[in-house]
Amino acid sequence: MIRATPPYVSAFLAAIVSLLGALLCIQAAAQDREFVPVTDEMLQNPDPADWLTWRRTLDHWAYSPLDQIDRDNVSQLRLVWTRPLTTGIQEGTPLIYDGVMYFPNPEDFTQALDAATGDLIWEYRRSYPDDINDYIPFPSINRNLAIHGNYIFDNGNDNFAYALDAQTGEVAWETQILDYRRGAQHTSGPIVANGKVVSGRGCEPEGGPEACVITAFDALTGEEIWRTRTIPAPGEPGDETWGDIPYEERRHVGTWMIPSFDPELNQIYIGTSVTSPAPKFMLAGNDEQYLYHNSTLALDADTGEIVWYLQHVVDHWDLDHPFARLLIDTAVTPDPDSVEWISPRVRPGEVRKVVTGVPGKTGLVYTLDRETGQFLWARETVMQNVIAEVNTESGAAVINEETLFTAADQERFICPSLNGGKNFPSGAYSPLTGLMYFPLHNTCAEMTSIAEEPSLDELYAIDARVVLPPGVENAGTIEAISVETGETAWKFEQRAGATSLMTTASGLLFGGDTMGMFRAFDQETGEVLWEVSLGSHITGYPATYAVNGRQYVAISTGGSLNTLSISNLAPERRAGTANNLYVFALPD
Repeated sequence: MIRATPPYVSAFLAAIVSLLGALLCIQAAAQDREFVPVTDEMLQNPDPADWLTWRRTLDHWAYSPLDQIDRDNVSQLRLVWTRPLTTGIQEGTPLIYDGVMYFPNPEDFTQALDAATGDLIWEYRRSYPDDINDYIPFPSINRNLAIHGNYIFDNGNDNFAYALDAQTGEVAWETQILDYRRGAQHTSGPIVANGKVVSGRGCEPEGGPEACVITAFDALTGEEIWRTRTIPAPGEPGDETWGDIPYEERRHVGTWMIPSFDPELNQIYIGTSVTSPAPKFMLAGNDEQYLYHNSTLALDADTGEIVWYLQHVVDHWDLDHPFARLLIDTAVTPDPDSVEWISPRVRPGEVRKVVTGVPGKTGLVYTLDRETGQFLWARETVMQNVIAEVNTESGAAVINEETLFTAADQERFICPSLNGGKNFPSGAYSPLTGLMYFPLHNTCAEMTSIAEEPSLDELYAIDARVVLPPGVENAGTIEAISVETGETAWKFEQRAGATSLMTTASGLLFGGDTMGMFRAFDQETGEVLWEVSLGSHITGYPATYAVNGRQYVAISTGGSLNTLSISNLAPERRAGTANNLYVFALPD
């Protein structure tokens, strides 16, 4: 006896067939579409419709020339599509090229999506060794991708650099950087500088000094071109700054954020982290420098040679300095009422090529000549008590000795905390206003040194209880600062912590917070023009792009180590940690 198929089963089967057909059509359309290889010229002067690198351009401005969404209509923004992201610590940045969005999910899981609809084109999930978590603390973090030629680039937490075919997601090449068991943690992807895939990494102490490297690979073949260590070996410049510490016991000068690149000078700019352990009495004493930790490095893009460096502060508290370096050509006229430390060599009004921003957790703004590394000016933003002053000739910090540890079990009140006055959430610059915009945090810590000698069991050898500064109620601040004068134009303060920012040619500033609010501000005044609650921490980096003449704004949510800690300072504003991608646009 033949039974008739129930109607609901037939409908279900028909839906499955329809879905498979739609996916095949999407993939066929993607394959049929002519793919134009991405050149260095395109990366250095991207089409306004695209977002081709971490902060859109290699100078890290996070500025888009798109202006369809403006002050007058931004209140009409609506959600047009959304997708769940895979689980894990989520801090991703969309990369958009010619109507396709490439997104770095946690756990080295990359998806190519139709940027107008969110439909899946392809996906690639990298396989990890079973014991990866025994050696890499947070293998899920994956902040950004890069593109060049026909390839999408990333760093795997198995310590491989790899390239994917941008049209299919198939692996084009992969090159081992280090053995992950004595290696590095890759929380950030690379940039491409004149055909070289360049990146740093957070080196684990078990890897010793050889794990603390910045690398460059040929974008076409994956062949290694150079690698530069951030810890000097015996006989090299800076070796003496480690005192009597043997080379193999020098550890953890990482470069875990994304470098910027000046193609005219052919120089890469990248920042470095604290040592392990952090208190220097445990190493060769509090009087040594321990190069090149907590420094800005300028590297020759062809050779990786260190052209110049500036060490910002000898760090005893895990206040590392790896964050975005903005590259701007500007008149330099620091205002003495706003800027505490000004080089006597500054000639007010002189136009300079500068590298600027808030490079470290201390929250200080530093402006340097990016051709020579000459210190120009520095000023505070948030409360800090570890730097007593900055040497205006060299730019080196003079430490407040009351904050130093000299033995185990000592307690100190340190501002900012190890969460930083500034952390991985990145600022932005607008050429319309000449202002830099920074997401900052008001934090301090009751900090204790917990060991007498270095040990692989104690990464930083400090314990900390994070608190708000005395008399301060708001954890989060967005501060707008003139790149020319250092003056503050405006501040936006709130209980929740602030996260990454983006500017547009229509005078808008987009940014989120740990309460799950995503906002558009007026660049000139800081007025909130639009906001939406997304329910979870805004942990990703915003991006804007255009497809067929329509402008879109993308942002992602989730949980990160920094936002989870900062949200504890305002528990009544605590949001969720769901990993999702949201895309907004004006109504059709």
